[in-house]
Formats: sequence, C-alpha cells, structure tokens
Amino acid sequence: MSERGHGREAHGGVPVGRRVLVPKGAGEPIVVFVNGMEQERGSDYTMHEGEIVFREPILKEDLKALGPLRKLTLGLGLVGSYQRNETVDVEYRIGGSTHLASDLPVIPD
Repeated sequence: MSERGHGREAHGGVPVGRRVLVPKGAGEPIVVFVNGMEQERGSDYTMHEGEIVFREPILKEDLKALGPLRKLTLGLGLVGSYQRNETVDVEYRIGGSTHLASDLPVIPD
C-alpha cells in the first residue's frame, strides 16, 4: 500500500468509509491522492460504478472523544490534535483540460 502522508506523531482518527464518488464527467486519466500522496490503482484502490473504492478505510479526526479542555485548547489554536484526518483529492480530465477535486466527501460504510 502507498503511504498516506502521516507523520510518526499521527495517531487516532476513526474509519468513516472506503468510497468516494468520481467527479461528474471525469475522464481518464484519473489520479487519486490521499493526504497529497498518490495512490496506486489496483493495490490502494479500485474503480467501480462511478466510485473510487479504497482497500483501507479513510480516517477522520474524532473530536467527540476529546475532553472539554482539549477542545478549548484546539479551538484557541494553542495545540494541534495530531489525529489522522485524511483527505481524498482526485485529478481528472474533462474536454482536454485537467481538473482537481479536493477533499471529496467519503461515503459512510
């Protein structure tokens, strides 16, 4: 599996799903990124009926699990959360032009 751009300090996060919709009208070549790291079709994800299906779930920050003091310090920008918060970006072509769709919503399992 390709890397997903996590530093050693990254931990946590909750799996939210494995699928995202391919942008409407997107044509090949389609290049998929998680946290800015290019993913490999076949080993990291597959394409199925207009969806990108990842082998591993996409992880998002779980802020519900944090206590009130931690939420306050995060809200004030005093510290970072260091939880995994993966974003999915897709580069694709429409009519000879290259486009980028950023931080696509993950379809819940």
